[in-house]
Amino acid sequence: MNRFSLSDVPFDTATLRAQLLDDRVGGYASFEGWVRNHNAERTVHGLRYEAYATLAESEGEKVLAEAMQKFAVIDARCVHRIGDLAIGELAVWVGVSAAHRDAAFAACRYIIDEVKSRVPIWKHERYVEGDAGWLHPEG
Repeated sequence: MNRFSLSDVPFDTATLRAQLLDDRVGGYASFEGWVRNHNAERTVHGLRYEAYATLAESEGEKVLAEAMQKFAVIDARCVHRIGDLAIGELAVWVGVSAAHRDAAFAACRYIIDEVKSRVPIWKHERYVEGDAGWLHPEG
């Protein structure tokens, strides 16, 4: 079973959350990252995410496995979009279930931070002035 995946189409977070349900779960934490209309005081018109898919999926799986081991979590998932996204679209989702909320929160934060710093996904922002720029890692 893959815990990390890339998606070139919008996905449903309720369906993803349902995969984390378990009678042992006492806490759930999630993070959603959306495409915003600005970055570094520039107005963003839209963006494109590109990934080295094989390596991204492998490294993403490592991040999730580390979180499962470091924090007392029952399960975790992360999905990151690739392709063209508009302002307001969901770009990345992380969900973590655990017996206790502290572990769920800590693992969720760990996963998004590690995915953004280690997984080879690049963001190509398009600005309203007509130019564009590549960004990685994201902040």
